[in-house]
This record gives sequence, C-alpha cells and structure tokens, in this order.
Amino acid sequence: MVPLPGRGPGAACVLEFGPADRAVDLVFLHATGFNALTYRHILAPLARDCRILAVDQRGHGGATLTADPGDRPDWNDYRDDVLALREVLNLEGVVVAGHSMGATVSILATASEPKFAKRLVLFDPVILPLEFDPHAGHFDLSSGAARRRAVYGNRAQVRASYRGRGAFVGWPDDMLNDYVTAGFHDLPSGEVKLACAPLWEAATYRAQRHDTRAALANLACPIDLYQAEFNSACRLDPATPGINWQIVAGAGHFLPMERPDLACAALAAAMGGTVA
Repeated sequence: MVPLPGRGPGAACVLEFGPADRAVDLVFLHATGFNALTYRHILAPLARDCRILAVDQRGHGGATLTADPGDRPDWNDYRDDVLALREVLNLEGVVVAGHSMGATVSILATASEPKFAKRLVLFDPVILPLEFDPHAGHFDLSSGAARRRAVYGNRAQVRASYRGRGAFVGWPDDMLNDYVTAGFHDLPSGEVKLACAPLWEAATYRAQRHDTRAALANLACPIDLYQAEFNSACRLDPATPGINWQIVAGAGHFLPMERPDLACAALAAAMGGTVA
C-alpha cells in the first residue's frame, strides 16, 4: 500500500513483479471495473529481468483511496493519483502501459509529466468519438454498471456466474480467477462484495470530459497502440502521427485477456527484451 500525499485519505495498492533491487521498468494500469491482479499472467512472465508495478486505481481492487461517485467530470482524478504515485516512488523514464481506461490514463499522466514515460504501450485505449456525449440521454455502459450485482455468496459463486458470459467470453480461467480474487472484498457475513462499487464504475463511464486527443498531441515519446478489431473503444484516426498502430485481428476490446501472448510480447518488446 502506498499513501499518496495530497490525494486524500487511504492509499494506492501496488503489485510488484521482479527483482526489488532493480529500478522500475514498467508501470501497468488496468481497465475500468478490473484490477491489477487480473493481468498477472501477462506481467509475471516478464519479471525475470524486469521490475514491474501494476496499480489498483482509486475505487478498484485493494486501493483504499476515497471513491465518491459524486458528479465526476473526467478521469483527471485517476491521472493525478498516478502522478502522485510517480512522485512518491520517483518514477522517471519508465514504460507506461495500460488497457482501456488504464491506457487512457497513461496518456493523460504522461502528457502532464513527460519525464514519467519513455514509451507508452496502449491496449485499446478509450478514445471516444468527438461528438460523443455520455451525459445526453441513455448511456448503456453506465446504466448497466449501475445495476450490476454487487454481493455474492462467495467467490466460487462469482466465478460460476461470470465464466464464459458477457465481457468474460474468451477469458482463460486463470485470468478470471485472478480478477475475482482481487475484484471482491470479503464481508463479515462470509459473502463477498465487488471492490469496484457499481455506482463508481458507472460514474467512471460517464466521466468523459478529459481531452485525450489534446493530451496525445502533447506527447513526444514513442507510442505503441494495439486496437481491437471488434467492439473497439478507440475512435482515433489511424493516420494520427507518432503512433505505431496495430489492429489485432479477431480480438475484441478485452484483447489482453483474449491474446495474453500478444500483450506479453508487446510489453517485452517495449522494454527491449523478450518473454522468458
């Protein structure tokens, strides 16, 4: 757990992979509603010669930072948490990577502090159409998240409910198990409760007033972007300069879960190595 000065009570939760006496090589940020442990099977194979930090963002996993849905306009709270973590841990010139929301937050944080990242690796970042307004009318992702079941009898019941359904279609069992392990908190009753509260997840989907395109235009570091062929959240023009772009054939928005081999190899290449 890492307290973040100036970011309110509580602390960030950071998972570490690799030799503790080595400088950090990679910081990884997860998608909305998920957690750092979900990506263990992508990150752990890289840890023989590299040190990796995977961060549970505010309102997710083991993070204890206050997560009040309120009327959040944007993802700058996530950005500022990451920048505070960067300062506390003295992170500079690392590879910064993320999936979905985590990829977008990687862009926002690096645009605000260029010394943070020497390279970005983005797995289907959320970059919505210019005309998109999640506050106008019905927004399916937000309203669906707000109705999500929060409490289950135990983690086995969660796994049985999720396996092969909805967003979890095509997930390896190991990744689903890791998501459920860190994605639910134990209750005194013996039941388990979602770590990412439904209203916090819904508020995150609605909070789309950050300007990712302007942030991208301010980046000077190399950028590797892996876009899903289907159901992509990335509505950026592929002709956008300065981006090494790859569309991952056959993959949907959850491409790191569907193609962990590709995600692992992409991160290894960005750090200048290969998968052990």
